[in-house]
Order: sequence, then C-alpha cells, then structure tokens
Amino acid sequence: MNVIVIGPKGKMGRLITQIAAEREDMKLVGGVGPAGREYIGQDLGSVAGVGYPLNVSVVDQLEEIIDTCDVLIDFSTKEMALEVLQKAVDHKKAFVCGTTGFSPEEMQKFQEASQQIPVLYAANTSKLVNVMNRLLEIAAVAIGNETDIEIIEMHDRWKKDAPSGTSKEMGEVLAEAMGRELADVAVFGREGESLREENTIGYHSLRMGDTPSSHIVTFGGFGERLEISHHSYNFQCFASGACDCAAFLADQAPGYYTVKDAIKF
Repeated sequence: MNVIVIGPKGKMGRLITQIAAEREDMKLVGGVGPAGREYIGQDLGSVAGVGYPLNVSVVDQLEEIIDTCDVLIDFSTKEMALEVLQKAVDHKKAFVCGTTGFSPEEMQKFQEASQQIPVLYAANTSKLVNVMNRLLEIAAVAIGNETDIEIIEMHDRWKKDAPSGTSKEMGEVLAEAMGRELADVAVFGREGESLREENTIGYHSLRMGDTPSSHIVTFGGFGERLEISHHSYNFQCFASGACDCAAFLADQAPGYYTVKDAIKF
C-alpha cells in the first residue's frame, strides 16, 4: 500500500514516517508540509530522520502527489487536517487522522466524509490505551454509579488543547456505560468552596516539560479507590498504532472507523 504522511517534520509525523519506512506492507510515496518551510523539496527520509533516503520529496501541495497514494496519515494541525480531509474526499483516498482539538461541528465533517471514503479518526492510536478504554467500560458498569470518577491527564508543555482528546474519549466511554452524556456530567477543574456534585466526572489537565502522555482514571469509593492508568514513555506506541490503522483502512469500504475496528484484542 502507498502512504503519504502529512506533517513529516512534526514529532508524530517523524515517527510515523520512520516506522512506515521499515514496514514491508507499506511504501512511502511522499510527505506534505506547510507552505514555505525550509525542508520543502528535500528527501522525506532526511526530513523525518529515517537515516537513509527514501527517494521521494516533501512537497507543500498535496494535489501534486495525492493520486499516487492509497492512504493519507495526518497528525498535523486541525486546520491542515480539515484541508487534507476535503482533498481526500475529492480524490477518494482513505484517511487516517490522529489530530485532536476539533469542535463538534468540525468532527461532523469527518462523519460526512465517511459516506464517500474510508475515514479512521482516533484521539489515541495506542493499543494499550484502547485496552484501557475497555477496562474503563467494565469498571463504569460495575461501580460507576457508586464512586466518584476523576480523570487526570498529563502532557508536554507544548500541547495546545485541554483536556486531551484521549481523556475526552475516556470520559465518553465512562458516561455511555452509565447511561449519561459526557457534556452533562463533565466538570473541568475546581475552584472555590462547594461540595462535589454526585454523578459527575472531574477533569484535571497538567502541562509540564516533555511529558509524552499519561492518563489516570480514579474511581473513588469510601475506604478504597480503584485507579486505571496508562503512561507512555515516548510517542512510538502511537506511531506504530497509526501505521496499523492505515494498513487496516486501505482495504475498507467507505465508512467511519475507529481504533477498535483496526486493532483487534
């Protein structure tokens, strides 16, 4: 399968390019960066730090190379991702997106696009995070209505959106398992004097240093508490998962897919 990586100079784009370059089932046919960047026109392998040339260039106009690919992988910015999504629809190309920070209205564009092309959107492409979501669902069904649920998420100082897309997804898993809507029960941080409202899900976002990603969900009872957590040491797990998602999506019919469809467990 032929792959184009959007944003190959970014922290995720670099890793995705490096991992895809080593996979026998993938061929990198190009990278796309923002217009005007100094690395436009350079070899993709050099830009992404692969260690050897890939004999394809990084361009700033996706239309120049989009017809050479089967799947587009995008972990860039939400503005760039929305542009790529439209071009994927125009050229009928499968699209994997791991960019976060979209509004509900923007997410609706992904749903609409999935009527014409295969779309896989994932706030987190780690297999272990998605196993954690399954555990959260089990815990929420069993004890969600008798405990206080708090979500603590940690990321590096450069992450723009808060709470993280992964923690929002976790909150949705919890809320759905308890028959609620996350928008009705989420509480973001606390200040002042007031009792904790029952049946709410608390959110706390930490941004510090170069912390890759940590998510801790606590079910607080009386005399005991349960914690389910995931900690990444670097971003390689997300890049590997993104490539697995792309490999899955290449053979799918138009539709809206998630990591649970692509990564079997």
